[in-house]
Amino acid sequence: MNKPSLHNQITFNLSLLLICSTPALYALSTDKNQDIEIESNSAYLDDSKNISIYTGEVVVVQGSMRITGDKMTIFYTNENELDKIIVEGRPATFRQLPDKTDIYDEAEALVMEYYESRNLIVLDGQARVKQGERRLIADHVEYDTELSQVRAKSEKSTPDYNTDGTTTNDDTRVKLIIPGKKDDAVPEN
Repeated sequence: MNKPSLHNQITFNLSLLLICSTPALYALSTDKNQDIEIESNSAYLDDSKNISIYTGEVVVVQGSMRITGDKMTIFYTNENELDKIIVEGRPATFRQLPDKTDIYDEAEALVMEYYESRNLIVLDGQARVKQGERRLIADHVEYDTELSQVRAKSEKSTPDYNTDGTTTNDDTRVKLIIPGKKDDAVPEN
């Protein structure tokens, strides 16, 4: 039995990763039917090591989904199944349009990792997630795609302070912004 080529597996597994398992995002339902386009300054595919590496202004587009980074590495098991994908950037970015809205869900981090067997997506280093008006900012975010659980943490438990009492870095703690309810009623006078 012939082993499927790594290039064919990249297309299939990248599609599954990017469309089916994006954290708390509901992709545009037609995205999975669109072609996957990967652009980079260079590509390295090694079937013997079960790895493919794209470097230099990496852009992945499928329908409304777009991922950018400086480097994307895809690892496979010996059975040629997707093991993990790592996208690195300054920052690496993700953007996708959910069904029934015209507002994109977005994420960014210095490193974005997806672990197929663990159903885990990790945003590491200056992580930011935006869904509509909701925001999550942390140094490290883990999302369990099977259990729909999010864990966020920061490198420092307390911020550093300047001499005037202001903090030197607003991102030293986990920050979640949940917009208040909008009241459409006109207040009475």
